[in-house]
Amino acid sequence: MSDGSNIRKVDLSATFASIGALTFWSLGPIFIKYLSGYLDSWIQNLLRYSVACLLWMPFLIFSIKKGRVNARVWRRAAVPGVANVVMQSLFACAFYYIGPAFMVLLAKSSLVWIAGFSLIFFTEERALVRSKRFWSGLVLSATGVIGVMCFKEDFSAAGTLTGIVLTLSMAFMWAVYIVSARIAFRDIDSRHGFSVISIYTVAGLFVLGLLFGDLGDCVKMGPWQWACVVISGATAIALSHTLYYSAMRRIGATIPALIMLGQPFIVLAISYVVFKESLNILQLLFGVVLLIGSGLAVWAQGHLKRES
Repeated sequence: MSDGSNIRKVDLSATFASIGALTFWSLGPIFIKYLSGYLDSWIQNLLRYSVACLLWMPFLIFSIKKGRVNARVWRRAAVPGVANVVMQSLFACAFYYIGPAFMVLLAKSSLVWIAGFSLIFFTEERALVRSKRFWSGLVLSATGVIGVMCFKEDFSAAGTLTGIVLTLSMAFMWAVYIVSARIAFRDIDSRHGFSVISIYTVAGLFVLGLLFGDLGDCVKMGPWQWACVVISGATAIALSHTLYYSAMRRIGATIPALIMLGQPFIVLAISYVVFKESLNILQLLFGVVLLIGSGLAVWAQGHLKRES
């Protein structure tokens, strides 16, 4: 007869960290869409990421003093840093053409690219080729993405098509960022890597902001808009990453990734109230198919790691 000591206890710290990351990442798209009425995407990106960078700066300085961040970290962060600049630029720009919930659902197509890149670059994950659960997940995800797009009423409208192209391109670059960061920081604390990446990202966004943005819009904003910039940068970028990394270190990547699949529905609920955005019944059904497929693929990866 088994006793209670054999029952695996729930890690409350990791659970709350995952929920916190989910909450903050769900608020991010709402803030970006709201600020699109006051700032262009280039300047909004620069301001929000600058806030996050400043919050990470004390940790970075402390890590440098302790010798934990050296030239090797700065060198390895270069490729994911460039990928992050491109990804963040596409991410913010997409909200100027389509609604937050629709965008976030389409963004989950990044799973297909991440899976493909992982099979190429990580030998330990190539066993997934034999996983029926994994391939079923990818097929469902791809089917869900197609359905969410094609059953949108204004699918053929120029603005909608632009937003879809931007989102799908962002999903590809998100996969490039994730996989390149995983390769670069295999033996480096991801917090140290992200703190350096944030420096590179702000530098890149600053150049893009000067070239394509309108810095004059900053002086036209009121206190509430500035508060939204600060709050979104602190929560949706700085704190969300911190919480997510914390959860992964404690319980692994699978459970936090599964929890994040709830993001589109939270974004939809908030966006419905704030922006009156809604998805039709077919889009919702295909959205569920997409997320079930994503969940299956993540589950298959987690099962593979437990067996290895």
